[in-house]
Amino acid sequence: MGPLEGIRLIEIAGLGAAPFAAMMLADLGAEVLRVERPAAGPGVWPDPAFDLLSRGRRCVCIDLKHPQGGDLVLELVDRADGLFEGFRPGVMERLGLGPETCLARNPRLVYGRLTGWGREGPMAHAAGHDLNYIALAGALDPIGRRGQPPTPPLNLVGDFGGGGLMLAYGMVCALLERVRSGRGQVVDASMLEGAAALMTVHHGVQQAGFWSDERGTNMIDSGSHFYDVYRTADGKYVSIAAFEPRFYAELLERLGLEDEERLPQLDRASWPEWKARLAALFAEKTRDEWCEILEGTDACFAPVLSMSEAREHPHNRAQGTFVEVEGVVQPHPTPRFSRTPPRIQRPPARVGEHTREALLDWGVSGERVAELREARVVA
Repeated sequence: MGPLEGIRLIEIAGLGAAPFAAMMLADLGAEVLRVERPAAGPGVWPDPAFDLLSRGRRCVCIDLKHPQGGDLVLELVDRADGLFEGFRPGVMERLGLGPETCLARNPRLVYGRLTGWGREGPMAHAAGHDLNYIALAGALDPIGRRGQPPTPPLNLVGDFGGGGLMLAYGMVCALLERVRSGRGQVVDASMLEGAAALMTVHHGVQQAGFWSDERGTNMIDSGSHFYDVYRTADGKYVSIAAFEPRFYAELLERLGLEDEERLPQLDRASWPEWKARLAALFAEKTRDEWCEILEGTDACFAPVLSMSEAREHPHNRAQGTFVEVEGVVQPHPTPRFSRTPPRIQRPPARVGEHTREALLDWGVSGERVAELREARVVA
């Protein structure tokens, strides 16, 4: 009984960001019906059990290019609270499933759209991926070390943070507004604008003169000695993020440096010297030895763990950060709620696995489903 229990949503399946939004919405209790198109081959996930972004929802297979395929989706729209997609501008309109058509049938529908570059501007129709969007947003350039190229931060900033989460947030906001107005609307999210929004505070400090455009020279971009990662004696790494004065003082105390004469913490000229000193110090012990000294203190310390190690760390096990569903360990749904806890409703589905049962549940008659299968509209 998650907080979105009773909400029915249609996901027009795509890649990356929109499926992440669908996973988040399903984890919070929404009934999300994933509409996949017939695949030309085995696809990226021959074993869907590990396609964790597809967890939590049933999957129907509908040929949207078939004349009856769009009509079938419109029948589902009549019974839905929302629909969302992640295609380039104009694709849904060409399929006869654009927002004007859908909202004309169901004025209460919340119609979510997610693009890479946004719907306007000279690049709106160009191909791109996460790295391109965050590059144009000004979010990629600051990430990296001094004198080194920008470091791709996986696809966390554009796809998932700036894209999927923003779309899910927008869908929930529009559903909440509908309670007051009784009307649906279009939610327009883009990975470009989402990534730019994530950089809001940095735009402020940069214009105030507290942030240098030279990569790797600022307090939290690896420029300082008190906000960085350090290699340990066993070739592993630890993280330090002690930028508040009292936490910095505790770090120095636990490192045995509290009595040494030192320049003020924020004296940038001293950072390279202190970084070299800390690097040499951390290299004297293993990561586990540093954990015994610093973990759980106010020195703002944590070991740098691999994904496999993170799943087994005692704190994550106690917190229940990861759960196992049918043999696959994965992150627990988040955020948590006191009365309506989120949950993983089901493991990832095969394409079309629930075509018949889901269409029946959504009000399509068994006779019509059989006709649609015979006509190769659904599979």
